[in-house]
Amino acid sequence: MKTTLLVYGANGYTGRLIADLCATYGLQPLLAGRNEVALKEMGANLNLPYKVVGLNQPELLREVLTDVRVVIHAAGPFIHTALPMLEACLATNTHYLDITGEIAVFELAKTLNRKAENAGIMVMPGVGFDVVPTDCTALFLKNKLPDATHLQLAFVNSGGGISHGTASTMVEGLGQPGAVRENGVIVPKPIGHKSRWLTLDGKKYFVMTIPWGDVSTAYHTTGIPTIETYTGVKPIMHTMLKFQGLWNRLLRTDFVKKKIQTRVDRINGPDDEARTSGKSLIWGSVQNAAGQTYTALLQTPEGYTLTAHSSLIIAKKVLSGELKTGYQTPASAYGENLILEVPGTIRKDVFPA
Repeated sequence: MKTTLLVYGANGYTGRLIADLCATYGLQPLLAGRNEVALKEMGANLNLPYKVVGLNQPELLREVLTDVRVVIHAAGPFIHTALPMLEACLATNTHYLDITGEIAVFELAKTLNRKAENAGIMVMPGVGFDVVPTDCTALFLKNKLPDATHLQLAFVNSGGGISHGTASTMVEGLGQPGAVRENGVIVPKPIGHKSRWLTLDGKKYFVMTIPWGDVSTAYHTTGIPTIETYTGVKPIMHTMLKFQGLWNRLLRTDFVKKKIQTRVDRINGPDDEARTSGKSLIWGSVQNAAGQTYTALLQTPEGYTLTAHSSLIIAKKVLSGELKTGYQTPASAYGENLILEVPGTIRKDVFPA
């Protein structure tokens, strides 16, 4: 009988956070990835078993998943790594979770809905900071204003930092356009094509549009046809991005990406102190055709800390049989209050604008 949770990419920055936290949730996962030295050390430190397997070894990967009930896939960039793990999960009837925020990966997973249903498994990308807090905020607002036609979501971070994996994913996206959803369709837009100031918790933040995963997932969760996603940046960065179109072709070249990747490879991610002191604010607003508006504000732990908790909260639900088969988003499967299960999360306001 399948009982095991597998954390793939366990020796990466976020994978380690997830593995370290498993005992808090009463879970004893199987650690997996390509780096035998790192996995062996982790296994000894955490008293956990490990398997060395690459995503380019489909037969071995399927063999490893034979006794695995749930995978938390934490090795990105997921635009390259999601499909081989998804195919292995479909072949072995293993539930698939990952921590991506990449729109293309959500859209890919959606196309596998029927196969996942036939296999009796749930496929849920985005079980971390991308996109649990924003997805739950989207559904919370939809339930407040059921006839909403427009959704805006924004997040700003205080403290923390980025990991090597996140930075590598950003390198993959260099020179590519942003995206929004208009009338139900995802359309390309320049990154930062819109900007605004938001006052959150009494402090003003400058935010601009980015292609966050909710451009895909919030539509599945809420059915709201027009969706924009924003993040906090310094105004000077937004000004610089106005000239991005002049450099996009160069930024897309392998030569430039490799040069930038050499710098990215030195990134280790935020330390424990930075993660503990950091926090994130999630803002959302919906509007209907009559001009009625509702706004919500959510405060959460720093993003990587949140990811470790939310991925394991969801994994434990799946292991207990609490799941929906096929393609799901966090809020479509577990509702608007899923995010409130993450320690340190507060839903602070909801009000008509």
